[in-house]
Amino acid sequence: MARQETVLVTGAAGFIGAAFIEHLLKNGKRVIGIDNLNSYYSPSLKLARLKEIEKSSIDSTGEWQFKQIDIEDNKKLLEVFAREKPKIVVNLAAQAGVRYSLENPLAYINSNLVGFGNILEGCRKYEIENLLYASSSSVYGGNRNLPFNEKQLVNHPVSLYAATKKSNELMAHAYSHLYGLPATGLRFFTVYGPWGRPDMAPMIFAKAILKKMPIKVFNHGQMQRDFTYISDITEGLIRCCQKPATPNSNFDFMNPDPATAAAPHRIFNIGNSKPTELLRFIEVLEEALGQKAIKDFQPIQPGDVIATAADTKALEEWIDFRPSTPIEVGVQRFASWYRKYFAI
Repeated sequence: MARQETVLVTGAAGFIGAAFIEHLLKNGKRVIGIDNLNSYYSPSLKLARLKEIEKSSIDSTGEWQFKQIDIEDNKKLLEVFAREKPKIVVNLAAQAGVRYSLENPLAYINSNLVGFGNILEGCRKYEIENLLYASSSSVYGGNRNLPFNEKQLVNHPVSLYAATKKSNELMAHAYSHLYGLPATGLRFFTVYGPWGRPDMAPMIFAKAILKKMPIKVFNHGQMQRDFTYISDITEGLIRCCQKPATPNSNFDFMNPDPATAAAPHRIFNIGNSKPTELLRFIEVLEEALGQKAIKDFQPIQPGDVIATAADTKALEEWIDFRPSTPIEVGVQRFASWYRKYFAI
């Protein structure tokens, strides 16, 4: 990315958004961050992340601006596009969480569908050169054919959250086809690390373990996740910023590839490619915290999947990178941050 390019990042106060922005600033980029700072979880953590970004901007050669805007507000969003003239847009704003989608489905429809539609309109009207957007491993639904490959069909979501992420991929493809918008969808696999979301397992488990309270272990621990460390995710995003999607010149309309297109649209998995048993993850976290967990074994919850595992060959071929941080390293870093942040 050239120095003069402006990058617009939505979900700037979120877990992935904040880490990604710090990475951009260290590389001397001009970054416009937007976030609605909603109360899905404590805004205090989001504000703390923004303070960390501010510190990074002072110590970097980059430029940083934050605007509290909801992507559902099309008028204000388009004003940002018009005024700031970004060349790259990275959409990390979304209503997250599989389980919450069972309680409040409308939040997902408004943010993940209407909000993303507004992002696409901004990209169309202001001729964005590169759009990256967050998809999710949840689009694979109850698929048991591991590892998940982008060429597999993803037509059977088991949560509304997954359905909205699949919808995002379809919407982005349509804009790529109709308007030539280069768009890349990244299917994130169970991202964890410092500054993570409090509704995700590492934060829930760490809090319970240190307070000597039981942790709920669903499906009686018979679950696997492809835990992916945050810095691996941000490195993948940086590299995709440098390489906009291009059409697949060999696209076969008689046997279409779900991950590419005749339009400039690509979909990639981004995961560690080393699925970990949930009980093993808990064991590593126990070692990092120096305390044993009290386990409360529960049946699987609606919307959950038993296992995830990423095939990342396509991403590696595209950007010459694959996530590789072992959970033993990533969990230790997370645990150290957790103790420091919560003063434990």
